Amino acid sequence: MASDPRVWALLLAATLTIMSNATITPALPGLEASFADTPNAGLLTRLLVTAPSLLVAISAPCIGMASDRFGRRPLLLAGVALYAISGTAGALLPSLEGIFVSRLILGLGVALIMVTQSALVGDYFAAADRGRFMGWQMGATNLGGFVFIALAGWLAGISPRLPFLIYALGFAYLPFLWFALTEPDRSAKVSGGDPAEGHSDWPRIVAIISVMASLTLVLFYIVPTQIPFYLVSIGHPEPAASAQAMALLTITGGISAISFAAVRARLGNGLTPALGYVIIAAGFFALHQIQSMTGVRIGSLLIGLGLGYVMPTFIVSALTVAPERRRGAVSGTVTTALFLGQFLSPLVIQPLVDLYGYPTTFLIAAIVLLPMAALIAWLLGSVGSPRKGAS
Repeated sequence: MASDPRVWALLLAATLTIMSNATITPALPGLEASFADTPNAGLLTRLLVTAPSLLVAISAPCIGMASDRFGRRPLLLAGVALYAISGTAGALLPSLEGIFVSRLILGLGVALIMVTQSALVGDYFAAADRGRFMGWQMGATNLGGFVFIALAGWLAGISPRLPFLIYALGFAYLPFLWFALTEPDRSAKVSGGDPAEGHSDWPRIVAIISVMASLTLVLFYIVPTQIPFYLVSIGHPEPAASAQAMALLTITGGISAISFAAVRARLGNGLTPALGYVIIAAGFFALHQIQSMTGVRIGSLLIGLGLGYVMPTFIVSALTVAPERRRGAVSGTVTTALFLGQFLSPLVIQPLVDLYGYPTTFLIAAIVLLPMAALIAWLLGSVGSPRKGAS
């Protein structure tokens, strides 16, 4: 696989999605201060992180169906171009409302990239290789995210507008993606044990995966949307502090994701993400117990470590059980769930923070994650080899 240029092209495309939301996290306090006179500046600033998720959630199912009908490659290339243009716009727009709109447009670009990229994984690779690739993908994106977020923290220390320029990386990727990616022949059967009709119960399994994915992102996005402000409350207002937390999270997530395929081979579909949920819960408990920069470091490290065992499960399981002709639509469904959870996170979590404060909110997240671990172990534990059946 490593010698296949399509692998590297898909990995590069995936790194753009990791940047889509969290890159501006270190700049949030600075942006809020810059637009202090704007009504609801606090909430609107937090929503800048998750605004792309709303457009992804709305558009991903349609993009998935369109890619099944019209092809993946042209939609992916268009998405990269739109991503680069709308992402960098935040460096120049004069109002918080304008930046918010540009972030919504960025979400459309992210949806085009993420849905078609995930569908191409299903088209290009047989079932045995997908788990390995998704581990590589999360490892690459998280390790790349470590670099991007560290850079964003440094740039935010100069100006809260400068991190938006990181999105220009999309322009640099376009030529290689253009030459490396090919439109797959979906009329041909994929070798490696994937029945064309998928698992007999694939709609229920995909629905379960989607609900779990959405709930996971609601809780995980406490880190990029709330930790910068929590750090201010405990005496660490410098952008480098929140950048450090995000960098720890992404690098540990990348390291654990690289071992995802090996762990999944030993523990199975259900126990692998269950282990991840328990580790994430331990991270939030550390945030609750140790109310200092040390606690943030420990919590971020554990949350990232656990996430590396949870996130690849969603798309790998969905693509494995889905019929070949529905992979685009299924990829769109899971993508919608993931990004809907991201968008909803500040709307769900901010009232808890206002009512109970940060430490208790972290404890609530830890408590909720434990039954989620048991639930996903039970629900996905039965998903093994696909069985031929109705689609």
